[in-house]
Amino acid sequence: MSATGILIPIGGNENKGIATKEIYNTEKIEDSILARIVSESGGRDAMILIIPTASSIPDEVVKNYLDAFAELYCSNVQVVDIRKREDSASTTFLDLAEKADCILFSGGNQSEITQKIGGTKFHKILQRRYNNDGLVIAGTSAGAMCMSREMITGGKSKEAFLKGAVGMSKGMSFVPSLIIDSHFIRRGRFGRLAEAVARFPKLIGVGLAENTGLVIKNCNSVEVIGSGMVIIFDPSALTNNTESLVEKRSPMSITNLKTHILSKGDTFNIDRHQVEILHVEKPEVNA
Repeated sequence: MSATGILIPIGGNENKGIATKEIYNTEKIEDSILARIVSESGGRDAMILIIPTASSIPDEVVKNYLDAFAELYCSNVQVVDIRKREDSASTTFLDLAEKADCILFSGGNQSEITQKIGGTKFHKILQRRYNNDGLVIAGTSAGAMCMSREMITGGKSKEAFLKGAVGMSKGMSFVPSLIIDSHFIRRGRFGRLAEAVARFPKLIGVGLAENTGLVIKNCNSVEVIGSGMVIIFDPSALTNNTESLVEKRSPMSITNLKTHILSKGDTFNIDRHQVEILHVEKPEVNA
């Protein structure tokens, strides 16, 4: 599968240029993930749609993004506040989806996105334009997690590694080959992503730290952006996986789960399962 559009999933708490106690938000906003979203979308004049459907505090979320994009001198930022599934049929919202250069899903509860937008005409427009028209789809936290076909819906970190502790559902299917988790390091979500890939061993698990994201092109070429780390769980070479053999709530065994820890500028090729590290000393060549 390939697509002309770009996906930018973010691990949450990305720099919005406002006062914050988050230790990860150290760069200037003009060097931030949001600035990269603007650049990939075509620049300051790009039409960017903010979709706060996942959030329980949409007004606050929208204000923070409007302020952030104003700091980046963006002139065409609109809000699509889908609160009910029927809102996804709004002709105003559908028209905006047809014209937008970028869609940005906020954080919150990823199931709110799939329940209120998944499978609707609005969703189908996004899929078509992502596949054919170069649409940029960004999302933070819940907005990142919903991008995959198999979506994590919940699961306590302390109970992960026990079969069935992690909730899974169908996501928006923009990138079918990945399972995405957010706030990954801060909230200790290693176990729940490991169980998710044990359940779906043909998919690659991606754990995004806060203020950290990916730029995914052609559903295959992945670049790390932001100030933190990305954890890749690649189950392609598993030699043991007892997920299907043990009873629910029992511990599982997984062996040969390949793990990569990547940072800004590193790349990953999904099809080839190949990593390239930006900061690697190259051997000296004799003159």
